[in-house]
Amino acid sequence: MDFSILGAGCFWCFEALFLNVPGIISVEAGYTGGHIKNPSYEAVCSGSTGHAEVCKIVFDPKVITYDQILDIFWKIHNPTTLNQEGADKGTQYRSAIYYNSKEQFEIAKKSKEEHTADFDKPIVTEITKLGDYYKAEDYHQNYYNNNLENPYCQFVIRPKLEKFNTKKN
Repeated sequence: MDFSILGAGCFWCFEALFLNVPGIISVEAGYTGGHIKNPSYEAVCSGSTGHAEVCKIVFDPKVITYDQILDIFWKIHNPTTLNQEGADKGTQYRSAIYYNSKEQFEIAKKSKEEHTADFDKPIVTEITKLGDYYKAEDYHQNYYNNNLENPYCQFVIRPKLEKFNTKKN
């Protein structure tokens, strides 16, 4: 097993996308990149903690590689908008890769360079050494599947999930 920590806007969206990828063992919503210990969702949303909404993706490298996870990462969000994904705005929604080893750093750097040509604007994704990581509150875990009738799930997450599943097939 290995893990990666990625920020691609709202963690509810990309958690739902990664949950159905072969080789992904688990996906956990959380926070990292800030200066406050044990932040709450409300504090992170205020923008005062420095933390980003992220997902901790535990994967089986025999089934899916870190590089393949990053290929998905580049496709599921817009890494050219600073501190924004769709209508979600703020530093907590920044595009970020938090590496946990020198190997992950090298792969992330190369992946970012390789995907630069995929976008009309420069990629603003930060590549940062992982510091303290905090699991988000329980009600954020598996949010989409637990809240299918929520308007955000219906009108934001579901279309992204349908688009992603169409591209996979």
